[in-house]
Amino acid sequence: MSTVRIFVTGGTFDKEYNELNGQLFFKDTHIHEILKLGRSKVDVSIRTLMLIDSLEMTDTDRDIIVESCKRSDENRIVITHGTDTMTTTAKVLAENVKDKTIVITGAMIPYKFGSSDGLFNLGSAIAFAQTLPNGVYIAMNGRYFNWDNVKKNRQTGFFEETN
Repeated sequence: MSTVRIFVTGGTFDKEYNELNGQLFFKDTHIHEILKLGRSKVDVSIRTLMLIDSLEMTDTDRDIIVESCKRSDENRIVITHGTDTMTTTAKVLAENVKDKTIVITGAMIPYKFGSSDGLFNLGSAIAFAQTLPNGVYIAMNGRYFNWDNVKKNRQTGFFEETN
């Protein structure tokens, strides 16, 4: 199997907790740690594009993600992303990148909290990226969704199909 490219954009996945003031912040990505903990043997290439909350993501940030996907030598791509606007980024990617398999994933609980869903979501996203046909998908909670048939249910905290 070919290398899977992982693009890091931030989101809850990579947030740290400041014990003194109780705020969440970004320091560095935890993807290397997560892959080691999960004993992953998948050949991956990791690049951090940005470390931001997805609510702060701009059109310019999304352009960087699109261009990075287009320029990537790898055809199988996983993007870690904040859950609040991942469907917006998925739409932009679907409109601009046609020849690759792109799976966007995130976490509802930061990795550093010790009980994050991010580990499972990342593993699922990597598996989906290796097996799904070209297209843009969102992977959360062990499921994948087509980019245009998914929404975040803000009452339950889970992603679900829109139809």
